[in-house]
Amino acid sequence: MKRVVSIVSALLGAFTAFAGTNILVGKQCSTDGSTLCTYSADSYYLYGELTHYPKAQHSKYEKIDIYGWDTHGYQGKVEQVPFTNEVLGNMNEHQVCITESTWGGRPELVDTSGVLDYGNLITLTLQRCKSATDAIQIMTDLVNEYGYRSSGETFTIADPKELWIMEMIGKGPDIKGAVWVAMRLPDDCVSAHANHSRITTFPLNDRANCRYSKDVISFAREKGYFEGKNKEFSFSDAYDPMSFSARRFCDSRVWSVFTKLSPKMVKYQDYILGKSDERLPLWIKPEKKISLKELKNLMRDHFEGTPLAIDSGVGSEPFGASYRYAPREWEVDGTKYFNENPIAGPHNAFSFIAQMRSWLPNMVGGVLWYGVDDATFTVYIPIYIATTEVPECFRKGNGSLLEFSWTSAYWIFNWVANLTYSRYKYMSKDVLKIQDELERKFEDNLEVVEEAAKSLYTKSPDFAARFLTEYSQNQSYITMERWKKLGEFLMVKYCDGNIKRERGGVFIDNGWGVPAGISSPGYSDWFYKQIIETTGDKYKLPQ
Repeated sequence: MKRVVSIVSALLGAFTAFAGTNILVGKQCSTDGSTLCTYSADSYYLYGELTHYPKAQHSKYEKIDIYGWDTHGYQGKVEQVPFTNEVLGNMNEHQVCITESTWGGRPELVDTSGVLDYGNLITLTLQRCKSATDAIQIMTDLVNEYGYRSSGETFTIADPKELWIMEMIGKGPDIKGAVWVAMRLPDDCVSAHANHSRITTFPLNDRANCRYSKDVISFAREKGYFEGKNKEFSFSDAYDPMSFSARRFCDSRVWSVFTKLSPKMVKYQDYILGKSDERLPLWIKPEKKISLKELKNLMRDHFEGTPLAIDSGVGSEPFGASYRYAPREWEVDGTKYFNENPIAGPHNAFSFIAQMRSWLPNMVGGVLWYGVDDATFTVYIPIYIATTEVPECFRKGNGSLLEFSWTSAYWIFNWVANLTYSRYKYMSKDVLKIQDELERKFEDNLEVVEEAAKSLYTKSPDFAARFLTEYSQNQSYITMERWKKLGEFLMVKYCDGNIKRERGGVFIDNGWGVPAGISSPGYSDWFYKQIIETTGDKYKLPQ
């Protein structure tokens, strides 16, 4: 009798069909030789949580029921494999990490009869693969056998030795398979993708660095998307044609990252502003090696130092905010306008930096630096892939988008962030100070923690897994408690638009429990001038 096991959207906190930013760092341009990749899941419909799949053995006739990652509707069955890997979020026990960004592309190429969408495809692959190239083979075999249901996607596929960028789109209704191309990131380079197809032309005879479906070019010719010589074929131009939104809302995030790593990338400003058609390169060589801390800060980018910066002007007033509330596009008197779309902001449901290290045992080398809500104000907590029990604050089922929980990191970080939005330029300094203290401590403790884990690993991998599980849980708990205290501190210090004096986090009183001076900073000069311009002498004090 055949056994049927259901995979519902158990990792729904791990993937999104909305927006997201991915940065890839080769091992020769990270400061410690790690391969690194990042991911942000940007949607107001996603809840920040982390899911764990234990490794498992399966029966010969077992099948999996597949349900839509976003729709939750039944889509079909897939044959199970004899053994599946342990998976934590987007990384498996072999330090293989897979992330994505959705770009849609040509709508006529969506196959609604396909069994596998992007989320199921990632999950099944993580449970089966042992390396990045192994993952590419499994993903493409699966869509050929069961059909690909999603629109266009860019996937980051990483392991401790290398990183690949793979782009994929279906072939249309009732046609199994997909057209795709995958390119290996040079070890000394950095790449990024953010909801627009990034691969243009690619080498046709270099399997070590580039792989593609046999019909990726011929199918484009057949559909009328491409004419010309094979060597001139551009995947992005054929399957995800350029648009204003692709430049300004998507490639702009890639460009902002590139400018922080190589000042010469400023020359592509005209491309982002629609004044030039010279596209961004797929990858660049940074001017210096990139640290884990620098990568975290790139995930907190708001276009600082570029014409797209959002920390000034009427939209940031009256308190210098570096965010804009949804919707991104808006209309006044029949004319449409837009807000910029930075990497970090209220739209982040969760984000992480995946760190993979080839010189360490897999369970020690693989770390998800995981954070929830707005990356600007989150704390990236080290969660080792050896973790067998997800920390309570990230546990699936601890709260939801419609249920507040004081033990859920998603809600505690949202609480503090939303407090901070109200007096941004003042309160953000207090938040970033504690953020830096916690993250600095985590990084400073890495060497000691991992030496202990390696020592335990030589005696018993189970002991090492238990140790790293407890460490990840403890750091999560410590962060939660500190963040709750921070929220309480902000409420007291900035209550009712005033600011109470404090020194080193301790409020100053007059000796009788009364605040020793309360300042009322009011609004900015710019904002006051706007009041005068719009109201005239209405509020002018008489002489």
